[in-house]
Amino acid sequence: MARGLADPTRLTLAAALLETDELCVCDLSWVAERAQNLVSHHVRVLRAQGVVRSRRDGKMVMYALTDEGRQLLIMVLARASTMATLEVARG
Repeated sequence: MARGLADPTRLTLAAALLETDELCVCDLSWVAERAQNLVSHHVRVLRAQGVVRSRRDGKMVMYALTDEGRQLLIMVLARASTMATLEVARG
């Protein structure tokens, strides 16, 4: 699962999903400032890794973090925050 979050774009997409319940590719594309086809590729990788789940709503596909994906993302972001704090403290 952690491999799914190793890419900066995928990490950005997952972080956006952490802030909301669900987003479609067009919304994720706007948040990440990336083309929709690229975002679709990254969301597919996140789904394959079990970080994200999807559901169809008419013609739209809505994406949300899985419970495991949410927990992993929170741990990754907390670790990154701790590392950044340590870097600042070191000067």
